[in-house]
Amino acid sequence: MHFYYKIFLILLIIISLLCTQKLFRINKKLYTDETFNESAQVLPKNTIQCYRMNLDTLPDISKVPPRKDKSIFFHETSCNSFYKGKITINARQACAVESAALLNPNLDVYLLYSSPGVLQFSGDESDKFLRALLSYGNVNILHLDYYKHTKGTPVEELYKSGKLESSDFVVFHASDVIRFTTLWKYGGIYLDLDVIVTKPLNKLPLNFAGIERNDSVNSAILGLASDGIGHSMAEKCLNELKHNFDGQEWAKNGPGLITRVLQETCGVTLAKDMVGRNCDGFTVYPQNMFYPIPGPSWKTLFNKKYLKNIIKETKGSYTIHIWNDISAPRKIPVKSVNSPYLYFARKFCPKVVKAINKYF
Repeated sequence: MHFYYKIFLILLIIISLLCTQKLFRINKKLYTDETFNESAQVLPKNTIQCYRMNLDTLPDISKVPPRKDKSIFFHETSCNSFYKGKITINARQACAVESAALLNPNLDVYLLYSSPGVLQFSGDESDKFLRALLSYGNVNILHLDYYKHTKGTPVEELYKSGKLESSDFVVFHASDVIRFTTLWKYGGIYLDLDVIVTKPLNKLPLNFAGIERNDSVNSAILGLASDGIGHSMAEKCLNELKHNFDGQEWAKNGPGLITRVLQETCGVTLAKDMVGRNCDGFTVYPQNMFYPIPGPSWKTLFNKKYLKNIIKETKGSYTIHIWNDISAPRKIPVKSVNSPYLYFARKFCPKVVKAINKYF
């Protein structure tokens, strides 16, 4: 009996090993670019592999080139639309786009998806947001082929080689790289998808950024002309990415990058010393211009008791940054008493707010 028990254990171990090996081969096949199973739609979440998928998608921006220096650009660099099988957007992202379109009717607003996907209006909440945006004549929702967009630019090899994809913060860093590429190509204004525009941006001289802290300029709101100092700044940023891209540090390729380039351009060390200084025609604005509510104070945007104070603090601001990286989990019932964020949303993205089912 003892002999047969040993034989049984040995057979059990062999079967277990064979099953494990088979599962490994299946997983390896699913996660290998060359043999990716598109119908399974299996991708690790922190990835931009979907950019390389040859699937049906929206018209590409390369086929409808924007007017030089007459556009506002938003980039959606996640693979969310690949996972969902269609173009999707959430309420806060849609609010950012609507506020830009509403207050800047003479500028073209581009919402660019790096993820493949098509518009399929099946009646869900996201579809209602997209319809609200498309009701504005100046809104364009297009695909951005990352390979085509970076080809012939200083960062072509950064993407082509796969170095960008090995980043620890790949979706964020893909956005950092592509915003400078887009402004290098077309000129105009770049905005993050977690802002609300509260004043017309076309009143500003095109080459601008704003400080977030005394020691840092942020690249979430950025204006660069297609020629002169704007193009020169964009090219310096792209060359910096080409030679010094860092996939292990979150802010180095965004706020850190524009801060370093402006330190050299303005001849100062601290960001606060760039304000009011002649930086070869580039304007650096004080914090209250674009970031009146600093990151550490983000919770005040969701608390109704701070409404009067925030209205006062943002009176001279052109945008309000919502710090979505940390504020996203905080949901606001759309029928609730005004929190500051919802107050501004009702004012500057009314169609999106009207389309919300339950939470903003």
